Amino acid sequence: MEFTSVHKDALQELANIGAAHSATTLSQMLNSQIGMSVPEIIVVDIAEVSKYVSDELTTMIVFELQGDIPHGGFLVLHFPRDSAVRTAHIVQDQSPPTEESAEMDQSAILEVGNIMVSSFLSASSDLLGFNMLPSPPVLIVDMAHAAITSLIAQMTVEVDDVLLFRIRLTSDKHHIAGNILVFLEARALERIAKRLEDLTRP
Repeated sequence: MEFTSVHKDALQELANIGAAHSATTLSQMLNSQIGMSVPEIIVVDIAEVSKYVSDELTTMIVFELQGDIPHGGFLVLHFPRDSAVRTAHIVQDQSPPTEESAEMDQSAILEVGNIMVSSFLSASSDLLGFNMLPSPPVLIVDMAHAAITSLIAQMTVEVDDVLLFRIRLTSDKHHIAGNILVFLEARALERIAKRLEDLTRP
């Protein structure tokens, strides 16, 4: 479906609110100031998704969407490998990460992903007026294109478009880039678009 400029502006506001909640929760957990912003939102044809993530070894945290979404969907938190290692470094307050320490960072990455996505979806649900809950997270470390192709093959509903939120995490020492990819079937996207229209009406 086509998202108008009004839809995208409303999505940006929704993303900013979700990001603020995620940053607050992370900051409280880590007892350190963490910033999170969403500088760009793109609506991408599902066949083109892999073009928007670099085809290199990446870390993806996959959540099945549950709650008031009739046919579910998936949310994927995607980090380039170096950003994933830096994220684990922040969580564990380690010395600069090494290849050896990177092998031990999976639980830290899952913890960050779970906190970020739970907070993001909670804030989004409050704004949209329907409940979106994440399943327990699944960690995938693979080439980006292969991981996304595999995920699409597992989907039981037809998905035409994907919402891609560019995200940026910042701490005192680090800047971490990543993406949130939301895979929803057309009716769920239409429901979100309708709710965004209602929210932007005077």
